[in-house]
Amino acid sequence: MSWWEGGGETRLLIAPDPGAVENGISHLLLLRHPKSGNATCYIFTNGMLQELHWFKQSYGSWFLGDYVCEDGCLYMATPVDPVFILLPIFEEARMKKGDDPGKFRQLDEIIFINGYPGYQHLLSVAENCMQVVCEVKEIGSSKFFRLDDLKVLAWLYHKVCQLKKTLPALDLRHAAQDEKDTLADAVSILGEYLKDEPWLNLLRNRLKLDPVDATKNRSDIGVFPHEMESNMGPSNLLQEKGMNDKKITRAGRQAKKVKLETESHNIREMFCRASRRRK
Repeated sequence: MSWWEGGGETRLLIAPDPGAVENGISHLLLLRHPKSGNATCYIFTNGMLQELHWFKQSYGSWFLGDYVCEDGCLYMATPVDPVFILLPIFEEARMKKGDDPGKFRQLDEIIFINGYPGYQHLLSVAENCMQVVCEVKEIGSSKFFRLDDLKVLAWLYHKVCQLKKTLPALDLRHAAQDEKDTLADAVSILGEYLKDEPWLNLLRNRLKLDPVDATKNRSDIGVFPHEMESNMGPSNLLQEKGMNDKKITRAGRQAKKVKLETESHNIREMFCRASRRRK
């Protein structure tokens, strides 16, 4: 757990300690959310991509050392598979039309997105992680990638199987419900990162699930939106502030706190995305 001050506002973040491995340098990236396409903040540390979530109650505060932080908002960074984030980018890049599978393109060309320089940080992991869902051709020392529908569907099916095994261990409801309901919950979780067309609908068809059943459960976790990014500072802010540094900078403590308009949710919901009873 770390906290830092910037722009007159203190924030509390729970995340893996970046100082525990390698150089501990973290970058705050602005990337497109894979489902909505909206600009969303992520943290990239030592090859691990994490998405930022936030939680806020109407009344609450934090005791940080000898200081009381008036804003009781909690930020959490949780690991996310980069394939989910890169999937829509690779889908657009192949320029598929009808039955034509599309074009092979180089990585640096695929992930060059105007207005989103943060994708360049993912070059170091994209080559390895995207081979599982892409056809790859090598010409000399260059590699060319093209998304493969069958590989993507197989990868998604594997993710569903993993979730199907994990969910019953989270709570008694999942342990007691039938296999089809657990399967629908697993697809619902993946649906938070997938657009309906083409991948989510293809996955539902393969699993023979009703689209209504597969989308009943939705997470109440707030993903850190672009509107709040301007208060976080530049993309190397976490590096400059030192997430692994436990010291508190006292300057600017009396500055007016920015009010975040959110709903209140039980903190337990942040750890169990699919733990709610389906309506």
